[in-house]
Amino acid sequence: MPLRDAAHSACVSRGFLHSWRCHPNLNFTKKTLCLKRNASGKGDMARRFNERVDHILKNHSGIGVKTLNLEIPYYCKFDACRLNHWLQIAIAPGIEVVTLFLPENYKTKYSFPCSLLFSGCGNSIRYLRLNYCAFRPPVGFDCLRSLTKLYLYDVCITGDELGNLFSNSFALEQLELLSCGELISLRIPFWLERLSFLDVFGCKMLQVIEIKAPNLHNFKFYGGPVHLSLGESSQVKNLDFELSNFGSSVSYAITELPSTVPTLETLKLTSYRERVDTPMVAEKFLILKYLDIYLSGENEPIPADYDYLSLVSFLDASPALETFILTVNQNDVKHDSVFGNASHMRHILGPKHDRLREVQINGFCSAKSMVELACHILENATSLESLTVDTIFDMFADGDVRSCSIQKKSECSPIPRDIILEAHKALRAVNTCIVGRVPPQVKLNVGEPCSWCHSIVDANLL
Repeated sequence: MPLRDAAHSACVSRGFLHSWRCHPNLNFTKKTLCLKRNASGKGDMARRFNERVDHILKNHSGIGVKTLNLEIPYYCKFDACRLNHWLQIAIAPGIEVVTLFLPENYKTKYSFPCSLLFSGCGNSIRYLRLNYCAFRPPVGFDCLRSLTKLYLYDVCITGDELGNLFSNSFALEQLELLSCGELISLRIPFWLERLSFLDVFGCKMLQVIEIKAPNLHNFKFYGGPVHLSLGESSQVKNLDFELSNFGSSVSYAITELPSTVPTLETLKLTSYRERVDTPMVAEKFLILKYLDIYLSGENEPIPADYDYLSLVSFLDASPALETFILTVNQNDVKHDSVFGNASHMRHILGPKHDRLREVQINGFCSAKSMVELACHILENATSLESLTVDTIFDMFADGDVRSCSIQKKSECSPIPRDIILEAHKALRAVNTCIVGRVPPQVKLNVGEPCSWCHSIVDANLL
């Protein structure tokens, strides 16, 4: 019910007035408070936001609140006393969800008052989400015993303060830390037995991650190189891994992760401007079944001397691998084309990939080393069932139905003409170098340029 209608109903109905004052879900946003910009501008909207939240909380009994969602618009002036007063009314025994969205300029000015969580007020909270503020749990913090999900975005908190929070948060199941700039070390203790999901993104000062939680199965990491260690009882099975501004995420992963995370079954790697060929290693991913590698030039071409065939090292290091996906996203292709040296295709001797069943290469191009990689897989993956090579990379693709010539509607996403030309060269490479090597039991799927949007009239351009 819109706020205005609710207010009118409360004026004529004591029952409705009572229910309004005990309403369990408090959702304060610009939309729910029906704030629209008028001639008075942002200053008037800020005043009306504050007045309406003040009025609602002043008339609320503070009893029975289950959910608090407070999204303060960026144009509201900072007032710590007023914000603390709002939180004091809403955060009462029995509350389960607290979400606090603050403007970015609050980050250095506002510290979430941990004292509001004392006296049992915080022990019913199951979900806590904070952004753009400081959060300083003190030593002996014993206030979030029912917490299952914690989400901190751009929050000032140290590793020791997180440790104070973890000391009694035995029910924690999901932890997400994004852009927490004061975090240098992150230690996940063994008593967080229910923790199954950890996401660490863009914590630029982070140097050490130590995980002892025994049932953490899903781990997503984006950041700089860190010292990663896992306890003997750790069971991380799914890892989504990206090193920022490093240029050798794939090489780092194959050299460091087999011994650090030996329980991996699924591994997703993202690398921007990968500069180092994948080395051969002795360590193995003994139970890795799914490998997804994403390479991007990030508005630059992938280095011309990068050797896609070196990725065979990852296949050799993963004897149980069943699915391999390689996605290459680049705006330009600088590699030597297979057509300039097709008679000297390299062959790598090594173990057979006898568990590999499905392989997909998105953004397949005519680079000699990429064609060699596809041919190596066809020759050495004895259990291969399907090989998909997609010559047009489209990050907005929806499964196989990507081009408008298949959908017969709209248009394909705009693609630079150089990439369209390269896609036609890649299709020619598939027909020339790959089709004849496909065993009878293997299904070859080829993603071609759209016949409507990606046609090439002048064949001499190829």
